[in-house]
Amino acid sequence: MWGRASSAPRGLDRLARRRQRGRRLKRVFFFILLLLLLVAAIYGLNQPAVRIAQIEVVSGDPAFALYATRAMEGSYFGLVPRDSTIFLPKSAIRRALLADHPEIAAVSLSHQGLETLRLRATERTAVALWCGLSPTPGVEEYCYFFDPNGYVFAAAEAASTTPTLNSFAVYVPLRGSTEEPLRATLESAQIFPAAFDFARRLGTMGAPVEKIVIRDGEVDDYVLSGTRVTYVLGREQDAMTALVSARSNLNLTDGSIEYIDLRFDGKVYVKRK
Repeated sequence: MWGRASSAPRGLDRLARRRQRGRRLKRVFFFILLLLLLVAAIYGLNQPAVRIAQIEVVSGDPAFALYATRAMEGSYFGLVPRDSTIFLPKSAIRRALLADHPEIAAVSLSHQGLETLRLRATERTAVALWCGLSPTPGVEEYCYFFDPNGYVFAAAEAASTTPTLNSFAVYVPLRGSTEEPLRATLESAQIFPAAFDFARRLGTMGAPVEKIVIRDGEVDDYVLSGTRVTYVLGREQDAMTALVSARSNLNLTDGSIEYIDLRFDGKVYVKRK
């Protein structure tokens, strides 16, 4: 009886050891299978058929292709090429291009097949020129282009052919404490649409606006004849209503008026030369 009783635990131990070896073999087999799959994947990703061989610049400077070429040099951890169609460093390409070219608003990257990368650069829209804080008579102004968000993105060179939506120049402080205009944002940019619309309406009245000066919550519009029209920023509709009501007594085209003050509700103050 004692011999038979002691054989059962030994049989259970052998069964447990066999099961443990079986689990161990399964883990080893699974690891080897994963390793083989990884090796196969790395091998496949290094094949020319799934790597970018051509960069096509759909819109923008053809030289923009160099940014993609540089970003795709080398490999990830020495295993996967950076020019892999699957693991293409699109974010790095965008960052590098936008960092060097503030005139670019967005960069779109797409695939044409497995071996061609298409790059599309969208340029910012130049709303008008920013020329500093205030006009300085007798001094040559150095101006910059800015977009609808008030973002200053490029210097306006003398021979620049960049078109602007508006022909007038804008004078307004830069947001924050920065002194470098490029890549800065203009103060009160969120209210520009109403202020610019007011200036365009003056133009339809035969008085094209040349300069808009915004400071301390007020706006000075200088029309072509030299007359200054002043009103409170954000109160464009009230100012225009007052101006239209007094239009029959005003001549904005002959330079006979020094300024028109529309800062006070329902009132129009005029100083003639």
